[in-house]
Amino acid sequence: MSSNAQILEGVVGFFDDPETTLEAMKKVTEANYESYDSYTPYPIHGMDDAMGLKRSPLPWITLAAGIAGVSLAFALQYWTSVVDWPVNVGGKPFNSWPAFVPVMFELTILFSGIFTLLGLLGLCRLPNTGRKVIDPSITRDRFAIMIDLPKKVRNSSCKPFEESEVTQFLQSLGAKDVRKVYEEGWF
Repeated sequence: MSSNAQILEGVVGFFDDPETTLEAMKKVTEANYESYDSYTPYPIHGMDDAMGLKRSPLPWITLAAGIAGVSLAFALQYWTSVVDWPVNVGGKPFNSWPAFVPVMFELTILFSGIFTLLGLLGLCRLPNTGRKVIDPSITRDRFAIMIDLPKKVRNSSCKPFEESEVTQFLQSLGAKDVRKVYEEGWF
């Protein structure tokens, strides 16, 4: 292989409208390709179901972070008020939990916000330094479905990637333009 040979990464098909893209994605999922994705300028209702995606674990990350924040706030205030430095203030008991509520609320919100952001970045694999832009117009007015060349075969029940077959398949789904994507990201 020469030094300037391009390495195929996948085949992308461009569609004109969200309805056609959604129907095409349902057929791509039914065709059982191992690796594919959709690129759209805005979210399309039903695309997650069409792609067979599971529900995001992000709400559970937020819940766990919130519970950790409220627990840490209560434990810190309890320890300082009851164990480390018990001071009788106005005849209140040492464990006066209603006074702890503002700090518990603040740490719940702080932990939830920070860990939601970190979880979102991790689940979306951001920042994306490995993959270049396929086509800048996707963020404006184009819809695309890309069927990737699998890096390694994980599931033997998936359909094998054949470049000409994938190209014809995307054209049969109504793609107005079908292009090869090379490792550099441009066509």
